[in-house]
Amino acid sequence: MKMNKELSPEQRESLLNVLKARFDKNMDRHKGIKWSDVATRLETNTEKLWSLDAMEETGGEPDVVGFDKSTGEYIFYDCATESPKGRRSICYDHHALESRKEHKPGHSAVGMAAEMGIDILTEAQYRELQQLGKFDLKTSSWVATPAAIRKLGGAVFCDRRYDTVFRYHNGAESYYAARGFRGLLRV
Repeated sequence: MKMNKELSPEQRESLLNVLKARFDKNMDRHKGIKWSDVATRLETNTEKLWSLDAMEETGGEPDVVGFDKSTGEYIFYDCATESPKGRRSICYDHHALESRKEHKPGHSAVGMAAEMGIDILTEAQYRELQQLGKFDLKTSSWVATPAAIRKLGGAVFCDRRYDTVFRYHNGAESYYAARGFRGLLRV
């Protein structure tokens, strides 16, 4: 993961072009929101641009999915059809990663999200995303796990099968090639 949290002018321009093209292509995800307003907000939040770039680089295809009137923030979710490729084969959190004695994955969802400056979607947010399209038809995504479940060693993930969104559980230390996580960023 790149640690310099500043994009060059060329990187910023390239990312903004990608985000605008995605925004224009998927207007149903953000009805009533103007790209010019989003762009103005992005151009004054360079650290957030860095996080969006990290989301993009790991295959998340971030897009605007809402606007929080109380905070004035635009909300981006990972909108890739499947769980982001660059964030798969990871366990749930650092404690789970450390508890594995052998065959450790390279990272954890919670740790990677923190490094990227994003949050993992909650189950409710994941279900909101599924109202905007059909996601995770072949993959699954870790979601923020309630403390009571995590305390007992578990973690929660979701996917979409049979035109239904399912919630499952697994040991937090488990990892699979088809399971990653989806993030959220407020700008």
